[in-house]
Amino acid sequence: MRKIVHVDMDAFYVSVEMRDNPSLQGKPVAVGGKSDRRGVLSTCNYIARSFGVSSAMPTAIALQKCPNLIVVPGRMEVYKQVSAIIRRVFEQYADKIEPLSLDEAFLDLSDSALNKGSATLTAQQILADIYKETELTASAGIAPIKFLAKIASDINKPNGIYTIAPEQVWDFIGQLPLKKIPGVGKVTAEKLKRLNLEKGKDVRASSEAFLVEHFGKYGRVIWQRCHGIDNREVESSRVRKSVGVERTFSHDISDLAELKSILQQKLLPELTQRATRYVAHKAINKVGVKVKFSNFVQTTCESKSAVIDFKLLYDLLEQAMKRGEGKAARLLGVHVGLQQTNDEQRQLPLDLEKKNNLLYFRCLAKSNHSDY
Repeated sequence: MRKIVHVDMDAFYVSVEMRDNPSLQGKPVAVGGKSDRRGVLSTCNYIARSFGVSSAMPTAIALQKCPNLIVVPGRMEVYKQVSAIIRRVFEQYADKIEPLSLDEAFLDLSDSALNKGSATLTAQQILADIYKETELTASAGIAPIKFLAKIASDINKPNGIYTIAPEQVWDFIGQLPLKKIPGVGKVTAEKLKRLNLEKGKDVRASSEAFLVEHFGKYGRVIWQRCHGIDNREVESSRVRKSVGVERTFSHDISDLAELKSILQQKLLPELTQRATRYVAHKAINKVGVKVKFSNFVQTTCESKSAVIDFKLLYDLLEQAMKRGEGKAARLLGVHVGLQQTNDEQRQLPLDLEKKNNLLYFRCLAKSNHSDY
């Protein structure tokens, strides 16, 4: 049974602008080009949307709909930097990640043992971590197939979670408006409506041949989607060069002994569990510790090592804290570097209980499921 999560940032570009410029809070805001240069909007916040403003709308038309709309120019380099932070959060929870753009991605949690296998609870943690790291909200959808996960992430926006459990798939698709299926645009939706096909159940009452006759190859896709068929995997082309875990604390910690305790009791068992999947075909070639201080400056200390050495990690932690010159830590992470090898399978030189030792974060996102 697959557990696929689609995470989508809420009005990403404009949310970054509102975060960095608090004076924009509570006002209709959009990111886009100037109206006198045939500019168009990249995105807009939810206040602007209430006036009928939308992404890809010409700026001039948007200003007609919402005269008080504040249009700011985009800062792509900043958005890329924030996206990289979000990607690092994903990597703490999933091995298979398929980015769709800077602000959305599929994650495959099918084999995850976190939260006793609950993809919904893990998604809550992911959204909470994203907020802790970026002060931005995101929404998530969980389903056993990709296209439904993407649809689900839009249901409880903003800052929401929606889960479609396997036993709910058939009924959910039956009532699903066909225009919600990714790839069904305005023209296709209108043609479907003319053929009296508006919901998934209508397609089921038809035939695959009828859909192919009117829509060609994509007709077969529509027919398959309405029958819950979507065998596409979460495709990750990135070669993993390291495995790590990190946690952002609810309060800054300056006591070295407390940090060492968190390292040993919380982070190392989880790192060991995650690394076990890779050492069969990759060798460990280094270990490292990352600390982000209260002023958001971060540092990383690494050392060559073929094993996960407790004492070495403690020493690296001490070195990292010294660089902070007395500042408290708001985040602590540990990682191992991986090197491709053809040698025989290796076993981790650790004897730790294989159980999850996680810091649970309270997530404000709405959720309708917790056991899937």
